Amino acid sequence: MPVDDPSGAQRLALEGPALRATILTLGGVIERLEVPDRAGRLANVALGLRRPADYAAQGPYFGALIGRYANRIAGGRFTLDGREHRLATNDGPNSLHGGARGFDKRLWRVEAADSGRLDLSLHSPDGEEGYPGALRVRVTYAVEGSGTLRIDYAAETDAPTVLNLTNHSYWNLAGEGSGTVLDHELEIAADRFTPVDATLIPTGEQRAVEGTPFDFRAPRPIGARIRDDDPQLRIGRGYDHNWVLNGGAEPAARLRDPGSGRVLEVLTDQPGLQFYSGNLLDGTLVGPSGRAYRSGDGVALETQHFPDSPNRPDFPGTVLRPGEVFRSTTRLRFGAG
Repeated sequence: MPVDDPSGAQRLALEGPALRATILTLGGVIERLEVPDRAGRLANVALGLRRPADYAAQGPYFGALIGRYANRIAGGRFTLDGREHRLATNDGPNSLHGGARGFDKRLWRVEAADSGRLDLSLHSPDGEEGYPGALRVRVTYAVEGSGTLRIDYAAETDAPTVLNLTNHSYWNLAGEGSGTVLDHELEIAADRFTPVDATLIPTGEQRAVEGTPFDFRAPRPIGARIRDDDPQLRIGRGYDHNWVLNGGAEPAARLRDPGSGRVLEVLTDQPGLQFYSGNLLDGTLVGPSGRAYRSGDGVALETQHFPDSPNRPDFPGTVLRPGEVFRSTTRLRFGAG
């Protein structure tokens, strides 16, 4: 598949009083993110690969910026203003995370950089991966306070298009390469989630989480019910679903590792959160620690609009038109206790 030359990737550092991060211009990848535990010991909590070139291969999108449309679009097609657009299908019958050459495979341009802030930009031409409109995207990573990484997204288009941007980091708060996250305690401020069909496309229902393995309204170990005999868990081989966030609730999600005491709080203005429990990690990928990643060794908490929204008028809209500016902010707030 065509990818930008990974040999041109730059590695840039961000640092605050209680956070150190390295970002790649290839895919805007969060390559490392180091935060202290309750005893002040630093560890990298972001899953990743050993070389920038490794991120150019098809993989699980470790740490990457995702677009033009994060998550899945059914059948690789949608209709906008009466015209059907056909996309690359790279996930069975569906389009996933922008197609064969999504934003994770592109070299982003550095607009400005210092120790506390990194501004990246990308131009996505009209027709790229089947999407209409020339799109200009800007993403800013910034250290905020002592232990928060803020991600600001902005985009403009010259023709109507659809847009869904996110960051696809996988977290292990015990430290990258340390094994399972199924003992991590997770809380999600959501009363509903969107069930999926056999190809992980939402059915259109927004189902109450109460009484199901999808109820994380109070903190609970990820693994507590992951092996329940539930049809949705069988389809996803674990959790790989969108939660309908309760508007205004902060944080949207809270993840805690009991062993180290590290905590990640996710704050967002987006309507959905895709919680993925790393089900398809199968030991074939090796991280910078030299240890292989297996199922459940990391968790993704992707702030987003809902999957397949371009084909679901009852879901929050994802259309961006000329003259409009898409803006969104997600904060990753780390602590320990």
